[in-house]
Amino acid sequence: MRQDKTNAGAMVPTGRMARMLRMGGIASGIAGGVAAGGLKALAQGKRPDLASLLITPANGLRVTDGLSHLRGAALKLGQMLSMDTGAVLPPEMTAILARMRDDAQPMPPKQLQTVLNAEWGAGWYRRFQHFDVRPFAAASIGQVHRAVLPDGRVLAIKVQYPGVRDSIDSDIDNVATLLRLPGLLPREMDLAPLMAEAKRQLHAEADYRAEAQHLTRFRSLLAGSQEFTLPEVVPDLCTPQVLAMSYVESAALDSLITAPQATRDRVASALIDLVLRELFEFGVMQTDPNLANYRYDPKTGRIVLLDFGAVQPIAPNLTADFRALLAAALDGTPTTIRDAILRIGYFAPNTAPHHQDLIQSLFDMAMGPLRQETPFDFGQSDLLARLRDRGLALGSERDLAHVPPAATLFLHRKIGGTYLMAAKLGARVALRPMVERYRAAR
Repeated sequence: MRQDKTNAGAMVPTGRMARMLRMGGIASGIAGGVAAGGLKALAQGKRPDLASLLITPANGLRVTDGLSHLRGAALKLGQMLSMDTGAVLPPEMTAILARMRDDAQPMPPKQLQTVLNAEWGAGWYRRFQHFDVRPFAAASIGQVHRAVLPDGRVLAIKVQYPGVRDSIDSDIDNVATLLRLPGLLPREMDLAPLMAEAKRQLHAEADYRAEAQHLTRFRSLLAGSQEFTLPEVVPDLCTPQVLAMSYVESAALDSLITAPQATRDRVASALIDLVLRELFEFGVMQTDPNLANYRYDPKTGRIVLLDFGAVQPIAPNLTADFRALLAAALDGTPTTIRDAILRIGYFAPNTAPHHQDLIQSLFDMAMGPLRQETPFDFGQSDLLARLRDRGLALGSERDLAHVPPAATLFLHRKIGGTYLMAAKLGARVALRPMVERYRAAR
């Protein structure tokens, strides 16, 4: 979530028609930009290139500004897709969408009051000693306020933007329509499974009672941990659109950039191990790796875990497939690795052989740090740049229409985000001993 105490906010469009018109305005603006660019190219004696006309800085601003104003599922989907690494979207569109990770705008106090009147009833202010109507954080589907109960307990109150739940399906469909503009994606690419999974996940995220249950579950799973601390749910104030929890004093995780190397290594190791435990032990994963969802308590040295809306169960068969993939990656042959990649769904049996080779080479490169016995230096390694270059090359293969299973993509979103956090911290972690503990079923 983006910290924001000064922005007065902008009204969230709540009606389906208002949101559709806003999305239509984005599409019309893009179409107008394409037409103007095409005429300019013709005037210069050039043949217009539709793909390059679509993906321009001006159209990028139209997309990001429009979806940021809409908030809700449209913005959330854009943020999800912004972490794609060339497997689905062309690199230019991924870069455009990346702008939206921090572009959510809060709703103004009057709209906030309307929402809370509906959720808590008129006179809700009397339940608090103080309630700050200015959010201290704003994200894609909600914003967070600081409040104090009469007994002095300090709370963080997450309030969902109005109209979010009712607009999820139409927002996703409208974004999918934008993605299907000619020239952006291969004509044969089937986005339906990914869009269906995005709808399912976002409907789950928009239920704050469910998020309260996820938070309580993770508090139980991590009870007694010396590395993590989580807020405590305040059930009496929770509704499907309001999540109330204890306020945990903490600092941004990137405040550790100047911390001693040992501290940065410990924090990164704990975050990596958490991903492994989620995948191989818990059978459930928080799949949103937004850096703001992880903070640090300098008094206790613990990592503060926030935001449990994007929690996904991991099917036992998927866990088994990833365990087999991990074993193959560590000590397997090219054939066993290819078989494991196929079971996961990174490519299909009918994927062209040269595309299979490209995907396998990308996987082999990514697994390099797991194979070495010595600590991997996330901060100094050029692996991320090499993976990006290889991923962009893969994304430029316009006849590669295969989309990996949605569950795998969302899982990779978490893994990729954790790598980025470790790189930002400049951590040095011996990965092989960590992953060895999970290669065999327990």
